[in-house]
Amino acid sequence: MFISQAWAQGSGGGSGDFLVQLFPLILIFVVFYFLLIRPQQAKVRAQREMLAGVKRGDRVVTGGGIIGLVTKVISDNEVQVELAEGVRVRIIKQTITDIVARGESVRGPKESEEDDKPLLPPPAPVAARKSLLGSLFGGKK
Repeated sequence: MFISQAWAQGSGGGSGDFLVQLFPLILIFVVFYFLLIRPQQAKVRAQREMLAGVKRGDRVVTGGGIIGLVTKVISDNEVQVELAEGVRVRIIKQTITDIVARGESVRGPKESEEDDKPLLPPPAPVAARKSLLGSLFGGKK
């Protein structure tokens, strides 16, 4: 009988306990919102604005890592990209991950031909190449 009376006294005022139990869950949600949800929303917004600004002449990177030049904006969701000279493909805008270089004016000529020049000199012909071991041990010249 003594035990049942103690239980009866401890069960009063349950609404305060509920708020105390709910507080850690609310705190976790607030932390997740500021550390995860808000930055992700800002990133999505920036990606959407970047895709809306894609225009002819932009050098872009696709989701597969292919770099190409936008030659034509077909629709709101589709662009034509030139991967190599004479190789053009149509891609979905959402697959564009980055704009490497913004294009110049659509009608204006190129300022320089440096973009068309390769960064490295062409490889030497096979007959002119020397192997590393041949050059070390006095092979044919």
